Order: sequence, then structure tokens, then C-alpha cells
Amino acid sequence: MLKMPRPVPNELIVMRLLNLREVLSQQEKKNYKNLEKGFEGELKFDLLTEKLQNECFVLNGLLLEVNNSEFQIDTSIIFQKTIYLIDVKNFEGDYYYENEKLYFANGDEAKDPLLQLRRCESLFRQLLQKLGVHFHVEAYLVYINPELTLLQAPRSYPIVYPTQLNRFMQKLNMVPSRLYETHEKFANQLISLHKTESLNTKLPRYNYDQIPKRIICSSCCSCSLSVRRNKIVCKKCNHQEEIELAVLRIVEEIKILFPNRKITTNEVYHWCKIIESKKMIGRILKKNFKQVGYGKWSYYE
Repeated sequence: MLKMPRPVPNELIVMRLLNLREVLSQQEKKNYKNLEKGFEGELKFDLLTEKLQNECFVLNGLLLEVNNSEFQIDTSIIFQKTIYLIDVKNFEGDYYYENEKLYFANGDEAKDPLLQLRRCESLFRQLLQKLGVHFHVEAYLVYINPELTLLQAPRSYPIVYPTQLNRFMQKLNMVPSRLYETHEKFANQLISLHKTESLNTKLPRYNYDQIPKRIICSSCCSCSLSVRRNKIVCKKCNHQEEIELAVLRIVEEIKILFPNRKITTNEVYHWCKIIESKKMIGRILKKNFKQVGYGKWSYYE
């Protein structure tokens, strides 16, 4: 039973917008692609947990803190007596273990996700102790990409390889479980402790003047647009979008990229230059938001 849908990380949301507006450096683009790839792997694993038939609560993307230490769990599955903590990796390519360290095929040392998993498991156990809750905890590192080859990993490592995924899910589906009100109360407690934003998020530096201000096609991301009556039409893919929806999309972008800026008619008009009527933008803002103040000092919340 899905208890908590997977949230899109705030870092990824911001990076998507910055990438669309072409302000990322080559290294930042690489970091962004890694974020997208990791999130894609988590969504693939979600498709597998959705098929679980026994009684369980599935919590996706929990970001928690205990004893001033923050940690994230890709997937938490609560059964009657056991909680499975799953860290999903979408790695591809060739890796190998040697002397308890992970290496790329070329011999360069790689960041070992098992270290992160062990830290996460330890902190989660501390959280359970703090909450006065008793569960058996099992933590696994799931490699979901079939293009991964990992050599020389000790058999004792809690790793699930792509070729083992189906059997692993069958194992989870066979866990004896009967959930009670106490389980739901605990699941809701974890959800209430979830942090919507990480203190360790590392975003690229960007400023207001640096960001190109324009409407981008929501279908193909082209900037070649025109206005036809009450719609914005993409000249590249012919996608059509209601002007009101496009304006609301721009407002959301401004809020995400510059949360401290006030949403005013002039501000939104500056970002929607293709829409010639400032009055139309004002009407859209009045319809969808609460106006604060009057005249040129007014803004919308």
C-alpha cells in the first residue's frame, strides 16, 4: 500500500529550470544529468513496489533527521515486524571491489554507496530507538540498471543486482505481514518527520540578471513561440497552451528560482514578453492569487 508518493527533490526541480534556461556549466550539466538518472532509477523501482500484494506501507523519498544528522531513504517498506530500507542506484558500466573499496574499470576509486547505506541504516535505528519503536531492520542496495557489471563484491554485502530484482521482489511479496493501527500511526509519524528540503543541497550559483526571461514551450522546450488569440503556439512542434496556464507556469518558476522576489504584474510581464497585454497578465494574477496592497505597490501571494 503506497503511503507516501515519491516527491521530486527540490534540487532536481531547480536544476531542471536552470538547464532549460541554459545557464549551467558543463560540470553542472553533468551533475544535473546524474540527478535525473538517479531519480529515473527510483521511479523504476516504484513500479516494482506497486505490485506488492501483501500488507505493507511503502514510503518513498523520506528525508529524516536524528541527532542533528540528516539522512535520506529512497524506499522504506514497513511490514508487520520488519522494515526494509532500500537505496536504489541507477549506475551503469563496469566496477569492481578490491580491499573493501569500489573502483571504476579504469582503476579510479569510486564513491561507494554501501557506506551511505550503512550510515542511513544506523541513523534509522537511532530514530527508532528515539521514537520507542521496535522493528527488525534490513537494508539493501539495489542496482536497477541492467547495464551494470560489478565484480568481486563480497557475498556478504547486502547488494541486489539487476538479475536478482525479480527474485528480490518475490521475496518481499512473501513476507508474512498483518498491519494494524499502530503500524499506520508509525508510518504517519515518519511522514510527519519528513523534511521537504535538505540542508545539504548544493545548487549552482545564479542571479536574477543571469537568467533568460522568456516563456518556453512546455512540450519541446523551444523558445520559438507565437500568440494566437488566447493561446501560445510553438513554432517548432505546434504545441498549444492556454495563455493563462503559461503565465501560471512562469509564476511557479519565479517562486522556485527566486523565492524572495514579490510576484507583481510588472515582474511577470517582464518574463512573458511575448504576451503584449500587461492588463491580461494582471487579470490572470488577480484571478488566481490573493492581491496584497494597491496600485504600483501591490503584489500577489
